Amino acid sequence: MLRAHAARSFHDTASSISSLPDSYPRGEAYGDLRRNQTIISLLNVLSELSNESSLDNDANLPPAFEHDNPTIDEKLQIAGSESFNKFEKRMENLDKELRNFANAARQLGSSVGILSSGFRLRERLAKLLFLFRENAATLFPRKISRQPREAPIVHAHEWTERRRTDNQPLPKAHPDPESFPDQFAGFAEDVVTFLNCLNEFPEFTDEAVNTSMRAFECDLKYWASCLQEYKGQFRYPAVQRYIHDLTSEIGKHIDNITVNLSMFIEIGVPTIRFAQHHAASNLLNLSTVATFFSVVTATTLQLSCRLTDGVLENSVNAFWFSSLVFSIAAAVNSLLGLTWKQAIYRSPGHRVPWWVLIWIKRSPLVFLVMSVACFSVGLMLFTYATEQGFVTSTITTVFTAITSFGLAVVSAWFVSERWVFVRYHGQIWLDDAINEATHRMLHHCLVVAMRNVIHWCIFAISGLLKRVSFQFPDMITRIGRRNHTLPTIHEGPPMDDLSHHHDISTSVCSAFTEDPTSIKGLATKDSKPSRPAIARQRFKGAVRSVIVMQQQKAGRPLMPQRIPSFDWNSAMGMSPTRPSSVDLDAIRGPRATLIPKLKTLEPVQDLSVHTALIRHLQFSPSGKYLATSSWDRSSVIFRVEDAFSIHAILVHVRGFIGQVAWSDSSTLLLTRLPRGIKVWTEDGFCKKTIERPHSVSSVVWLPANETQFFSVEGSRVLKLDIKGRVLDSYYFGGIQLHNVAVTPDGQRLLGVGPLLAAPNGMHPSRTTRVEKCIVVFNMETRTFENQTPVFNDVRDITVSKRGGNVLISFQYKTPPQLWKMELVRDTKDRENPYAQTARLILRHTYEPTAHVDFVGPSYFGGMDDQLVLCAGKAGDIHIWERDTAILLHYIRPQMFGGDLTCVAWNHSADDPFMLATGSHDGTVHIWRTPMWDGSSDDGSYLEHAGMSVVDQHTPSPILRPPPVPGSSREHRKTALTIHTKTFG
Repeated sequence: MLRAHAARSFHDTASSISSLPDSYPRGEAYGDLRRNQTIISLLNVLSELSNESSLDNDANLPPAFEHDNPTIDEKLQIAGSESFNKFEKRMENLDKELRNFANAARQLGSSVGILSSGFRLRERLAKLLFLFRENAATLFPRKISRQPREAPIVHAHEWTERRRTDNQPLPKAHPDPESFPDQFAGFAEDVVTFLNCLNEFPEFTDEAVNTSMRAFECDLKYWASCLQEYKGQFRYPAVQRYIHDLTSEIGKHIDNITVNLSMFIEIGVPTIRFAQHHAASNLLNLSTVATFFSVVTATTLQLSCRLTDGVLENSVNAFWFSSLVFSIAAAVNSLLGLTWKQAIYRSPGHRVPWWVLIWIKRSPLVFLVMSVACFSVGLMLFTYATEQGFVTSTITTVFTAITSFGLAVVSAWFVSERWVFVRYHGQIWLDDAINEATHRMLHHCLVVAMRNVIHWCIFAISGLLKRVSFQFPDMITRIGRRNHTLPTIHEGPPMDDLSHHHDISTSVCSAFTEDPTSIKGLATKDSKPSRPAIARQRFKGAVRSVIVMQQQKAGRPLMPQRIPSFDWNSAMGMSPTRPSSVDLDAIRGPRATLIPKLKTLEPVQDLSVHTALIRHLQFSPSGKYLATSSWDRSSVIFRVEDAFSIHAILVHVRGFIGQVAWSDSSTLLLTRLPRGIKVWTEDGFCKKTIERPHSVSSVVWLPANETQFFSVEGSRVLKLDIKGRVLDSYYFGGIQLHNVAVTPDGQRLLGVGPLLAAPNGMHPSRTTRVEKCIVVFNMETRTFENQTPVFNDVRDITVSKRGGNVLISFQYKTPPQLWKMELVRDTKDRENPYAQTARLILRHTYEPTAHVDFVGPSYFGGMDDQLVLCAGKAGDIHIWERDTAILLHYIRPQMFGGDLTCVAWNHSADDPFMLATGSHDGTVHIWRTPMWDGSSDDGSYLEHAGMSVVDQHTPSPILRPPPVPGSSREHRKTALTIHTKTFG
């Protein structure tokens, strides 16, 4: 049609031009006029074509609505694409820095290792970026396009391209999503290889680069080990979402490496280049000196080579010939080392044998020193072999000895410095080691000398006393009895007396050690210690106490610094195949009744009983009672009536109460303590206090069971009865469980929590989150049926009444998620064809209208758990429809005057709705709706409640239109139209 219209326009233009009157001027003016008319006609035709095209396109567009805000799925698509684009930019920046580093490293010697490892690292980045793009394109198909399969990932390097033959197969360009663990492990190896090649330059070492790359290697190996558990599930949306969430953690590492590499290029490369140039100059100078010295040695050999008569002559020739050999070897090895340092295509140092490196680096100087030493000794012997004068021989010998001694001492100093530095890792220097060794030697010599003097004195005094005792025995006896100080003298060798003295000292020290505070006890012993001995023991005890105190102080664990991480699950949650627009017919039905009814929720009573934070609260299944737990070490049971009243106060002697749990019959109540569980009756009588050896993180009753419950303790779930007996135990491997839920049939346990360690035993770095997961455990077969990774910190898990829906609560800013648990045929169990296994599928993420700090667990509410409610720390409450994730009602923080800590729904009260919230100041707020008249229409109910419909996207209320005259059916239709425009 457009072509026909254009043809007609051109035909009309030509006809108008041909039908000009004859009086019109001809020639150049006529040609200009004709061209102008043709251009104007063409412009008109193009304008009409563009108008018709715009009309045709507008006809294909969907009709515009009054509120053109993006839907939840559209927001998720936008947020997901922005996250991936940010990650892609980070990868490109790292690739750019690696390319710049390769160009800068070409100026350095021995750069082939760093060039090759850098290129392999770039290849790995390209493969990972392709896998992440494919993963993101699956999750966000409307915002991210896939990379063409025929496009190569990265071009081959110049030397690998030249050496490739036609018979060699090309590597697989595009990896499969199932290769994510292998790619992460390979990425870790490439990072380590690049770091080792980077450390081959001893002239400059950047600790920031080493630290960042080592942390990245640790995290990559940790993720690779964790992802091995999900083999065969990398096309499932839950695993794809988790992999996409890892881009934030990987991006942080990549940013650190990029910045550190940039600093290395700017500072490290010039420093390395200068150091290598300086080392090359030293080797060149060494080669020059060795060459000159070899000439000198060869010249002197002409004087002694013919002297072969005696021993001195032969010794002179032997030393000088050895000096010539060493000097030539020093010159040649210097040139070899110079060539080695300046060579580009050589193996990195960690791939070369140690003796080759020592020979290249150390042999030139060692050979030159040996050459000088041999020449000096030969010169000294030459003076005696040629019978030079006495003065000449003496002076030559003295000067040779002095220079050789200095050369030997300095050489030994150099070697010792190197050994001490390697031995003590640079903590002490050679001078410190010499001083310490000298001090030890002098101390040892002094101790030995003093010991010998003491032994000699004792021996002399003992001999003197023996002589005196032989001459004056009666006088010695009287003096000893009078003073009671001299021991009885026994005849025998002096060594017996010395050993006896040593035994006395040992016993005194032992007695003081056993009772250091009792000096009188020491006096009662057979041997009374002297005051210096007691003072010495006190000093030793004080020193020992100070050392213990310092060790205890140094051993205090330090709290790791919390580094904020990018929170991504708040932007995820809907299936990529979910339509972005909601069918208008879906709003018809219960939602039209729920919205006005929820909007009448208001606080009707404040219960100020507790004096500290409300940790948890729960309505009984019968709806008669409300139990609360507080950090004031008390729990209160309220009677649910028109006006709530205190039914019983449960006082706990010690320990904070973390949770309350009602049994199905509402006759028993469990209160969870840090290391125990108390069983109470509905009247507040404590039936049993169950002490547990481990910390209890959650308690859950078995379905339809009044005597058994589960206790979550670390990685184990214990089945207990109300008397505290352990009936069974279920082990969840290396998962630190936070909470569990039981399916209504009592066959499966669903648990949430972080991993204690990866399957290979590795832990992430301090800046990286540990992996969290949701586990489905079959209690009959004692097997894990499903394990799904999640990125954010999980808090709580709840199963709906019918068991098909699972609600997961997270910490802080992450909104709750709804997972669908489906039972599928177990293909692994070939013996039982009817065996089924559970599988979790993410259905919705309940997005708030703004960023919210969520507190407490989320709950199901309404009839048949059709609602999902969650509280915010600021005092706001969100209520969503479970199956559509549409926000039905939002209670603003201004309507409530305190910080919330938890929320609970009364499931037994469908009319009116009732919920309770706890706060930081210990107040419990009761929320309730007025009685709902089911026969009244929606419009009359709105008028009765005096409420206006509030748009969930705009904060300002929309005024209620006047009532429409006519039948109630028309009135309901008008109200339904208002709700459709507002919430559709």
